[in-house]
Amino acid sequence: MDRSPSEPAPPIVLRGLTKRFHQNEVLRGIDLCVAPGTILGYVGPNGAGKTTTVKILTGLLPQFGGEVRVLGLDPRGDTLEIKRRIGYVPENAALFESLTVAEHLVLVGSLYEMDEELVRARAETFLRVFELDARLVSRIGTLSKGMRQKLLLTTALLHDPEVLFLDEPLSGLDVGSAILVKDLLRRLADTGRTIFYCSHVMDVVERVCDRIAILSGGEIVAQGTFEELAAARGGGSLEHIFAELTSTGDHADDVERMVQALGDGRGAAE
Repeated sequence: MDRSPSEPAPPIVLRGLTKRFHQNEVLRGIDLCVAPGTILGYVGPNGAGKTTTVKILTGLLPQFGGEVRVLGLDPRGDTLEIKRRIGYVPENAALFESLTVAEHLVLVGSLYEMDEELVRARAETFLRVFELDARLVSRIGTLSKGMRQKLLLTTALLHDPEVLFLDEPLSGLDVGSAILVKDLLRRLADTGRTIFYCSHVMDVVERVCDRIAILSGGEIVAQGTFEELAAARGGGSLEHIFAELTSTGDHADDVERMVQALGDGRGAAE
């Protein structure tokens, strides 16, 4: 990849990325380059390979084909250094249910070898903004889904990562908190952080992300800004473009069959 000496290196680079689980080829040659300060929307149907891609980028799946670089590092051999410099919010995270919120954040800070005062200061700020400060001594097992999501976001940001990997980060959040997080992501990107954003919520991806990559069958079928994608498809929303490119659009017959099945059942009951 050619670039001028003054141009910063892309924090995320994929070249010919492949991944196979036994006979199932999940990723089939992914080429992707994410510039610094970009929010990339990485979208696709269930089973398209989104989570597999993220697990490779975060060092959780070290066996793969092709070339991958995160902050110039290879996940095959630089896993610990990558994990020190990234933040990750998985879609389904396992938390230590018996720990309190405070204990969890102290543990995370110690894993990143952070100064205790810095951990405390950042945690207090985030928990106050997220309206979790009153739950500091609550056990994680007592938190609602939305509260857990706020804790996960706090955890991912605590060490000030250079790259954020987010898988459905707004899951469980109320409207006000979702708006707050979207504004926060925009501000983080504006200050040079790079965000790899996976979601099924197309309207949010359309509004929040600078660039979008659409994955289908383990391959990227389109990528660019929303405006570029819309121009190439003759307009329409991202949801419409996504449905066309991934063949998930027209469910009229399926919907009608389901409604008819319900109707048949009601008639039999009466």
